Amino acid sequence: MFYFIRTPWWLKKLYNRYIWDFSPSQKTIYLTFDDGPHPAATSFVLKELAKYNAKATFFCIGKNVAAHPEIYNRIIAENHAVGNHTHNHLNGWRTNIKQYVENILEAKPYINSMLFRPPYGKIKSSQVKLLSNLYPGFRIIMWSVLSADFDLTITPDKCLKNVLGNAKSGSIIVFHDSEKAFTNLEYTLPKVLEYFSKKGYAFDKII
Repeated sequence: MFYFIRTPWWLKKLYNRYIWDFSPSQKTIYLTFDDGPHPAATSFVLKELAKYNAKATFFCIGKNVAAHPEIYNRIIAENHAVGNHTHNHLNGWRTNIKQYVENILEAKPYINSMLFRPPYGKIKSSQVKLLSNLYPGFRIIMWSVLSADFDLTITPDKCLKNVLGNAKSGSIIVFHDSEKAFTNLEYTLPKVLEYFSKKGYAFDKII
């Protein structure tokens, strides 16, 4: 399984219509969580964020919101941001334009947001064009640091090092509030929050 832990500059330049990171004037990090809501994982994340008054952005799968509306409502109630992550976690490269966009629209009634992150980071330019025509202002949020918490072949400590060794002010960091990633997430997230908080960083949501 190949992936970049830190998104290279040339990829950001090649796909410069997407948002990969920010340049805040203050020390701020943007934590994001994909694939939820999940009763155990998302509840854990919310509890840990609250300890540091940290805000984050949750890119939710529509069918999971439909299955766990109470967790989704808690995300909103605790003043975090949400984004659309399709209804069924579709891979844009393997899905035709019509089916892909329809799946995003299927999730839209459940997820009130103009933020979108394509599952696996895979989306075709034709899909982006159609989305932009349907919803001017629809923002595609990618990332600058991948925790790789989803990778069952790495240790929790490696997951932690992925974040601590690559994150900086303005970074958008990807975690997953899913059952698959929970072992790595449970170990890594508290330590990331503690480490950067002690260094004077704030954690903000994407708006």
